Amino acid sequence: MKTLLVDDFVSGIKKITECIIENEVYFCELDSHAGDGDFGMSLAKGFKIIRDEWETLERTDIGTFLKSCGMIIYENCGGASGPIWGSGFNAAARYAKGKRELSFAELSEMLQASIDKIQKLGGAKLGDKTLLDTFIPAVESLKQSAAENKELPGLISDLVKAAEQGAENTKSIAAVKGRASYVGERSIGFPDAGALALSIIIKVAAGPVPVI
Repeated sequence: MKTLLVDDFVSGIKKITECIIENEVYFCELDSHAGDGDFGMSLAKGFKIIRDEWETLERTDIGTFLKSCGMIIYENCGGASGPIWGSGFNAAARYAKGKRELSFAELSEMLQASIDKIQKLGGAKLGDKTLLDTFIPAVESLKQSAAENKELPGLISDLVKAAEQGAENTKSIAAVKGRASYVGERSIGFPDAGALALSIIIKVAAGPVPVI
């Protein structure tokens, strides 16, 4: 398997940014079943600034690039999205500080650092009907593929499947964290907005690079 270079992370964040902006309304609709219905707008708010400031983002190494994105997200995404997504990006940036390439094993370690920070921040765990129900299985799949030195097509396929299955699993879970916890059992039957959004973002990140 190849290593991921700074340009790979730049391309990946470009795809993620475009995906979030294009799906702003849809992500709000997902959130309307159990939340305030503003998740898509809250998340897109910060990523629109990343889009607008794209050419000014520092790209000395992977860590500085992710930190540049993370600070914008933390300061500009609305609601809980700013602290959650911003902290995740900043934890990844700290892991990748000074690095200009990462193996897929290192990528899984970097993303695990993001998971650990998000869990520390909000206290959520697997099965609490949050984005972690997508994030954790996806990273576990990545760890396994890296350990097996799986070829890239298989790695991506397994990663996407794990993310999609994780999001699907949230339909049968009652929310216990965040705004959705207020409706409790009534959230059963609907996927968690953050979990489903993240599964879509992961799938898009494996596709063609959009133009911003």
